[in-house]
Amino acid sequence: MLTELNRILGLAQKLGAEYADARYVSITQEPVSVSTDGAPQISVSKSTGLGLRVLVDGAWGFSATPYLDPRSLEKTADEAVKIAYASALCKKGDGVSLAPMEPKRARWQTPCKVDPFSLKPEEKVKILIDVVESAKKVPGVFRATASIMSYREEKEFMSTDGRQIEQTIIHSGGSVSVMARGDGDVQSRSFADYAGGGFEFVESLDLKSKAETLADEAVKLLKAPVCPTGVTDMVMGGSMVALQIHESCGHPIELDRVVGQEATFAGTSFLTPEKKGSFRYGSPSVNIVADATSPGGLGSFGYDDEGVEAQRVDIIKEGIFTDYLTSRELAPLFDQESNGTMRAVGWENIPLIRMTNINLEPGDWTLDEIIKDTKEGIFVDTPRSWSLDDKRLNFHFGQEIAYEIKDGSLGRMLKNAAYTGMTPELWNSCDAVAGKDEWRIWGTPGCAKGEPVQVIHVGHGAAPARFRKVKVGVEA
Repeated sequence: MLTELNRILGLAQKLGAEYADARYVSITQEPVSVSTDGAPQISVSKSTGLGLRVLVDGAWGFSATPYLDPRSLEKTADEAVKIAYASALCKKGDGVSLAPMEPKRARWQTPCKVDPFSLKPEEKVKILIDVVESAKKVPGVFRATASIMSYREEKEFMSTDGRQIEQTIIHSGGSVSVMARGDGDVQSRSFADYAGGGFEFVESLDLKSKAETLADEAVKLLKAPVCPTGVTDMVMGGSMVALQIHESCGHPIELDRVVGQEATFAGTSFLTPEKKGSFRYGSPSVNIVADATSPGGLGSFGYDDEGVEAQRVDIIKEGIFTDYLTSRELAPLFDQESNGTMRAVGWENIPLIRMTNINLEPGDWTLDEIIKDTKEGIFVDTPRSWSLDDKRLNFHFGQEIAYEIKDGSLGRMLKNAAYTGMTPELWNSCDAVAGKDEWRIWGTPGCAKGEPVQVIHVGHGAAPARFRKVKVGVEA
């Protein structure tokens, strides 16, 4: 494929491109799901093609094709350059100027013990049938669903800077969801996680045991009291912390949102440029990094889609906001180089600034210690709903399950829990984060951004954490 990439770059340069990069991408996906009220669902899809990005007179052009014959490559190069010329007619100022990168050749692959595609779909269906049947045995459960996701992305990148990168990215994961009905109510419990790696990760999730536990909790929620309304201390489980990171930390630090290049899906940011390096985002207990090198992270890779190496970058250090997610185009706004976060979904889309693994660093507590140190409050876990304003400042999150905390111990189970607040206020109220033994990277395969929408895979390292004086019990 390198021959085709080299050819289309040469065509683009002959047509006037001052810079160009090309990506050949082949994505194979195999989602398999089983439900108690329908037939198993098996889907295998493969998408293959080439995308070309060019820079002409300080403006971008992009075109893509699923065909790799010489005529199609010529047409794609011609279209990309013409789009760039048209874009240059309405550019602001001098337009885009990229500092050159050193030439480099590299290969990278996700560490993987068991190829997720080595198992037949029928074998996965059998595993999932056992999962849903274990949940359905619990009286009161009327529906259970389980799924397994297998994903492989093979791509080759080449740029006129002399970057030549080959990558194979493998993701696996699974989910289970249980619904219970009774006493005039319906309650649900769920679990889902995904990682960079092979089928060994799916096996480690032990979905069958989780289904039994979730089924029992869903039934108990039917008779649980509704979470009371008020202001109280709140302890979040790891999956809830992960969502809070994603929505109120990950999206606001995308620099294209900050400068107004991107505004879809509740999409600008309250983190305006003057805040960099001085704004108190959270308490001294809050340390957040963007780490595309995290082992097993769903947002891990070797190089981004501009050919920039994967990096670990401090985003919030002891509560102070220190850096954005950047690109080769926007990093110079702060006299920096790109920190390698430009990614595209598939071959047919242009790269955007995207989250990698946005991780809250472990603290030095345990969850038991946090609970024992909390005189009164609630423990919440598992996202149920979420809503944010277009600057990622105000938010409302609902949870599947909660427990009251009384005198340092977990008390009654509570249902229909929720909390609301403002991003800096919440993170400044964080005074305890659990340590490495309870820290994990949660995979989020459904992060949406852009028009046309690009749904990408990201990760969030998180552990249980405590937040003081939060408004809770506001679920409608």
